[in-house]
Amino acid sequence: MNKTQLIDTLADRFEGSRKDAAHALDAVLDTITRQVAKGEKVAITGFGSFEKAVRNARWVRNPQTGERVKTKKKAVPKFTAGADLKNVISGAKKLPALPKPAKKAAPAKKAAPAKAAAPAKKAAPAKKAAATKAAPAKKAPAAKKAPAKKAAAKKA
Repeated sequence: MNKTQLIDTLADRFEGSRKDAAHALDAVLDTITRQVAKGEKVAITGFGSFEKAVRNARWVRNPQTGERVKTKKKAVPKFTAGADLKNVISGAKKLPALPKPAKKAAPAKKAAPAKAAAPAKKAAPAKKAAATKAAPAKKAPAAKKAPAKKAAAKKA
């Protein structure tokens, strides 16, 4: 995922504009960058921490020529993953499902007459029929997975 895709995801998730999401992301990244450049540690609980690490001058080898070269002392950014992030990545912990964004409320309408309720009941069976048609399609992929498990069992 690149920055543009991240901005699009944030905009969709919070029902904001793309411009607002880009501004928020830029503000967070700028703040982290400035604080780490000053030498301060930025810790985001559960996610990880960013800090400035100093690499001392040392001798290294050029892999093409084998020649020894001296490098200068320099500062580099360092990220350490938090416990929650590590657990999610390893599979020990599952992320909760994303909540669906709330839709804007439609303008209030007057109560519908009793006659309008009857056609709505007739439409309900059509939805059930569509659901039953979709059910066999779900069974087909499950059947494909079953032979793979048997093959794996034979190998073990």
